[in-house]
Amino acid sequence: MSDEKKSRAWLWILIAGGGFFLFVAMVFTLVYFAMNNDEETSSSFAGFGDKIAVVDLEGVILSPKQVVPQLKKYADDDSIKAIILHINSPGGGVAASEEIYREVKRIRDAKKKPIVASIETVGASGAYYVAAATNKIYADHGSIVGSIGVIAQWVNYGELLRWAKLKDITMKAGEFKDTGNPARDMTPAEKEYMQALIDDMHTQFITAVAEGRKAKPEDIRAIADGKVWTGEQALPMKLVDELSDFEGAVKATARSVGITGEPTLVRSAKEKKTGLGLLFGDVSEYLPSREKLLEQQMGFYYLWK
Repeated sequence: MSDEKKSRAWLWILIAGGGFFLFVAMVFTLVYFAMNNDEETSSSFAGFGDKIAVVDLEGVILSPKQVVPQLKKYADDDSIKAIILHINSPGGGVAASEEIYREVKRIRDAKKKPIVASIETVGASGAYYVAAATNKIYADHGSIVGSIGVIAQWVNYGELLRWAKLKDITMKAGEFKDTGNPARDMTPAEKEYMQALIDDMHTQFITAVAEGRKAKPEDIRAIADGKVWTGEQALPMKLVDELSDFEGAVKATARSVGITGEPTLVRSAKEKKTGLGLLFGDVSEYLPSREKLLEQQMGFYYLWK
């Protein structure tokens, strides 16, 4: 083969290879955008149309950083007529739940913007704490609702250390500084101290629910034993206002703020997926996460387990 023919062959190989690469890149781009099509609706038309914002509260609540900024943004946006908290969560950390609760309450009371909760599968403990601050709570008939209580739980591995002939060494200043040390049993004084903290958090929970649901604290305390109920059971207990799925909650909320027809639902953009994620799918279930390590963490939780 002559040099000229070889050059042409290589040219066609390069052209074909480049075309194939561009084709693959286009496919991955289309897949990428298809998997991220939940980005904020009509964001380029802010200020026009009748819009309702939807904020998802999903999974174990370990930080307010995902939810609170969204709430603040929609509270300050005059084109947003109402906010729906779409809840599917068993609750989580006490402080994180309280921070989201305070922002919801601020929107309801200070901003005077309608904000409602729509409980999907689970709206328990810290998630119910947040929902109690809304103007109205919708729940499916079979939703899990309630669990007004506080839990602190961890593993004591002192016997395992002794079996392995290992010693836990702790130096401290202050009698209660290492309360909850998993290498030893708690003293009676530590148990009393911990229970007092939990009881105080429980009272805060009861007070918040009573205020949000316009009920007497003693009536809420009577059912604040950690139990959960279905949405159908929770309705006569006045823990929810109406039995409805998410679509029904959207329609009712739209009517309540004077929107006729189908409202535009606005959601914040979800986290971008990486190239590896597109290639190999979601591998998060195989990786350690804060949720999976929760059992090993000392802390206080409004969490249904």
